[in-house]
Amino acid sequence: MTAYTLAINGAARTVDVDPAMPLLWVLRDELDLKGTKFGCGVAQCGACTVHLSGVPTRACITPIESVGARAITTIEGIEQTAVGKQVQTAWLSIDVAQCGYCQAGQIMAATALLSAKPKPTDADIDSAMDGNMCRCATYPRIRAAIKEAAGLPTGDARQIGGE
Repeated sequence: MTAYTLAINGAARTVDVDPAMPLLWVLRDELDLKGTKFGCGVAQCGACTVHLSGVPTRACITPIESVGARAITTIEGIEQTAVGKQVQTAWLSIDVAQCGYCQAGQIMAATALLSAKPKPTDADIDSAMDGNMCRCATYPRIRAAIKEAAGLPTGDARQIGGE
């Protein structure tokens, strides 16, 4: 076991864990931050996406020893940024979630995209969101919410997908 002091959502948190423990389990099991989800365990689905110093990162395969001094932002802290708050507001406005399981990872990826590229094209959205799976297939609403958060036209987003 090794002690790590982590900067999570703007606060210092200390854990004493095995250096190889994935960041996902440190967040969920050691720090009781349950918003970051376990999906596949092999970085393919995106449910476990967090930000390490603003970069979207799959927490399920990131050993705690590799985090270092990088700031960790989880879904519980994303609203602390203006872009994160805009994305969450758009998600609610468009009513993106069905089951909601993947949405934390989707929001984290979308926030990273809009932080880097405030007015993304459809190709930018596709590239940034590639690898974030939604079993309920709310992809059209996810795209519309990203556009709404960016202040781009969305069409009638509430009617996307025939809903």
